[in-house]
Amino acid sequence: MRRTRIKVCGFTREADLDGALALGVDAVGFVLYPPSPRAVTVLRAAELAARVPPFVTRVGLFVNEDATLIARAAREAALDCLQFHGDEMPAECERFGLPYIKAVRVRPGLDLLECALQYRGARALLLDAYSEGWGGSGKSFDWALIPPDLPLPVILSGGLSPDNVDEAVRTVRPAAVDVSSGVESAKGIKDVARVAAFISGVEHGEARLAG
Repeated sequence: MRRTRIKVCGFTREADLDGALALGVDAVGFVLYPPSPRAVTVLRAAELAARVPPFVTRVGLFVNEDATLIARAAREAALDCLQFHGDEMPAECERFGLPYIKAVRVRPGLDLLECALQYRGARALLLDAYSEGWGGSGKSFDWALIPPDLPLPVILSGGLSPDNVDEAVRTVRPAAVDVSSGVESAKGIKDVARVAAFISGVEHGEARLAG
């Protein structure tokens, strides 16, 4: 059985990042969306990204951002992957020559199969709960809305925490899970103990699937 990858997003502090890296997360995210309470500047993202060891994916999160800034962030923070949460069309996501993830705000009536076809060049669809605002919602959604035959890998997001990620892994069987507020003590402040508990929850869910 393949292992569920784990991404923790919204790092703002060295200690939090170092703690998560020591626990063995697969990917770390930096929010380059100024309205977010977890937002960092390009310079700050570059400082944090420089601490990330090889084979851990550095992801930059953007929302309808200017292409010049995205290119600068990708270069200066040595981003491995771009994550788009806005109205970006496929050509806008692909123009930077880097792997990308397209975030989709899930609600009844949304055709996820059509989204997967439209963004067929994406490495994955990141599925989050619908909200009026952009960026992560911090809320969960009805996982039954995810069709079983999506042609792209699913990164499950939205309201995940150490309390429910075991069930999420067993129910959705995503390629990866993405967490931010669910492992925080305050907005933008990660709790390394909660990160450890989250990882344990993923592993427990996988063990139960394996029987």
